[in-house]
Amino acid sequence: MPIYNAPLADMRFILNDVFQAEQFWQANENLNHVDAATAEAILEEMAKFAQNVTLPLNRSGDEEGAQYNNGTVTTPAGYKEAFRQYAEGGWIGLGADEEWGGQAMPKMLTVLADEMLFATNPAFMLYPLLSVGAGMALNSYASQEQKETYLPKIYSGEWSGTMCLTEPHAGTDLGIIKTKAERNEDGSYSITGTKIFITGGDHDLSDNIIHLVLAKTPDAPAGSRGISLFIVPKFLVNEDGSLGERNPVGPGSIEHKMGIKASATCVMNFDGAKGFIVGKENEGLAAMFVMMNYERLSMGIQGIGASEFAYQNAAQYATDRIQGRSASGIKSPNKVADSILVHGDVRRMLLNVRANNEASRAFAVYVGQQLDITKFSTDPEAVKKANDRVALLTPIAKAYLTDTAFQATLDAQMVFGGHGYIREWGMEQCVRDLRIAQIYEGTNGVQSQDLIGRKLIKNNGAFLEEYIAEIRDFANNMDTHLNFIKDATLDAATDIEAVSRFIIEQASEKPDFSNSVAVDFLHAVGLLSFSYMFARIAAAAKDKSGEFYQNKLTLAHYFVQRILPELSMRIAKINAGSELVMEFSEEFFTSQS
Repeated sequence: MPIYNAPLADMRFILNDVFQAEQFWQANENLNHVDAATAEAILEEMAKFAQNVTLPLNRSGDEEGAQYNNGTVTTPAGYKEAFRQYAEGGWIGLGADEEWGGQAMPKMLTVLADEMLFATNPAFMLYPLLSVGAGMALNSYASQEQKETYLPKIYSGEWSGTMCLTEPHAGTDLGIIKTKAERNEDGSYSITGTKIFITGGDHDLSDNIIHLVLAKTPDAPAGSRGISLFIVPKFLVNEDGSLGERNPVGPGSIEHKMGIKASATCVMNFDGAKGFIVGKENEGLAAMFVMMNYERLSMGIQGIGASEFAYQNAAQYATDRIQGRSASGIKSPNKVADSILVHGDVRRMLLNVRANNEASRAFAVYVGQQLDITKFSTDPEAVKKANDRVALLTPIAKAYLTDTAFQATLDAQMVFGGHGYIREWGMEQCVRDLRIAQIYEGTNGVQSQDLIGRKLIKNNGAFLEEYIAEIRDFANNMDTHLNFIKDATLDAATDIEAVSRFIIEQASEKPDFSNSVAVDFLHAVGLLSFSYMFARIAAAAKDKSGEFYQNKLTLAHYFVQRILPELSMRIAKINAGSELVMEFSEEFFTSQS
């Protein structure tokens, strides 16, 4: 059976040493209810839940899968009880406002709790994840009455939430959705249409499901400006809060997927279902993006969880597996062969995964800190700066963290050799389950377009300029004993600055340019971000004694020597331009000659 031990020591190091979380929390009047002891207790309890409850259900859930029968969806054995325990433990409302029954914990902390769930059972994690996202959208845009009706029940786990955007003909281009919303005499709306790929669209885990649905009213403007957001409950809610009659909304089928098979991905049919508008007509997309941006960071955390799970299992396998002898001489004379850890290529794969995990975890906490500033700070200037930083880094958190994590799971699988392809070891499921993270909530290609188009070109590089200034300020104040990472980070910042100017110049003259180089640019900024994270890790570890801290410094060296050089390759590809990419005719792609 696959193993998992929550990396609590690394999590404590990132929170306490790298980001001085307690000082940050205590300095904010809206967060001073949190201290290091509280954070550690929460992480320890989540570790127990992840290791003892969700991990044992991961493989069985994958094998049984969610089931659809006669309009009803059921989850695999054990999921309902696990969800009950998760809800009763207060985990759904961990980061929610206390007004609605939440615990108001900072995002810096909840990203680490979420990582453990994603590591042990990503399909299970998706059910409460969508509820939290729906709650955030409602808390930001719903009326007070709507909040009072829905939020306490969502955060208690009695009800759950979904996000209903995609239609068979409308994925990225939401402006062409066809789902209709016609106003009823009582002020509600009649919602008619079909949505696809709806995570948790139906299941047996909660008493009610609150669908957040994008639709258009009859006289709505064309395109995305005409989209409104509606609450469409599975069961209508009576005035006293009890459940009423069944709303005409339900699953037409569930998708048969490559991975996350225990998560019910539904085709949802709305047949004149009663809906209630959130906010104003034609302003629904902004509310939905509150939820989508939350989910995008969560997909990055899904990547970290999978990569950590893969690393632990691959490292244990490499330690136990004996095969061949070391090139520098026998290391285990009492055995017929040495551990495969003596082989440089096996170490290369494991070190790549480990470096990815540690930088990714630090980056997720960093983005979480920016989100905490936007939510809890009383300084308008700090809030604006943090909002800009979140806008810049959200596509990187989603796309770069999942791209690097997917490669990490492939490397970990390769460590197993043929056993990595066999079901019992858990690696093939890990790879299958993670693949979707690069696709849903806006594909990683779309995230790259968002970064280069909206976050760089549209504002003439202002967001990136502020980020680079912060990186330079930190690096320039580093100890000279850390010049290896200091100089590498400063050089990377200069390279990104130069290529960004080149992109802005080229984009004004060549309309196809930015689309062609967007993925390379996102990976380039991702590499700079990881270098920044390793700079912060190294700075936090340098004055501490012990193997744990020395390993942080050595891994930072490894990153500089063996991973960061990819930045030059990415920049070379950007500088190559888009001409050759766009030169091929459309017929070329279907031609057999």
